[in-house]
Amino acid sequence: MIKLESFILLQEYQINTWLLWDTESLEALLIDPGAPSEKALEHIRNLHLKVKLVVNTHGHGDHIGGNRFFSEALGCPVAIHTLDADMLINNSKNLSGLMGYPLALDAAQHMLYDGEIILLGNRQVKVIHTPGHTLGGICLLADKYLISGDTLFEQSIGRTDLPGGSSPTILKSIKEKLFTLDDDVLVFPGHGPATSIGLEKANNPFVR
Repeated sequence: MIKLESFILLQEYQINTWLLWDTESLEALLIDPGAPSEKALEHIRNLHLKVKLVVNTHGHGDHIGGNRFFSEALGCPVAIHTLDADMLINNSKNLSGLMGYPLALDAAQHMLYDGEIILLGNRQVKVIHTPGHTLGGICLLADKYLISGDTLFEQSIGRTDLPGGSSPTILKSIKEKLFTLDDDVLVFPGHGPATSIGLEKANNPFVR
């Protein structure tokens, strides 16, 4: 069985950091850690989880600030799509300087690609490349859970006015890669509340 929990580690930007794990093997992914957090780390350890990867859905500073902290504390690599990899080590590209907290991070150790399968025990987590917010933006599909990063929100979509963004591209990603999923797939975005594929197909004003 797959389980999912969220943390808000960077209050200023209300980033949803997701902890996804298989209840049998206790193998886990930590997704988009916005900032270091001893409290979140203690919670992960109390659950006795074996975090395989710290995964970034994209390379903006508000989603990557806890990479080094959690990677070192949990002894696991950082993973990001290859097209966003340089954002981790370039503050001009990850925009952390403009956000007021320039980062000092390491390069990713694992490069993700579209269609890659990450195993948590016997459970599969599929990487879906969804460019448009950034060149290397991804979503993660595990059973009926879709972690959508900054691609798809409740009745909204990721902004496309930053470097690497493209309105036609993000709409193509959503329509061709996400809206082909079952309507009952639950969507857990990088910001804001959860939704579902069916609700967004019916109600999202940006994609209808």
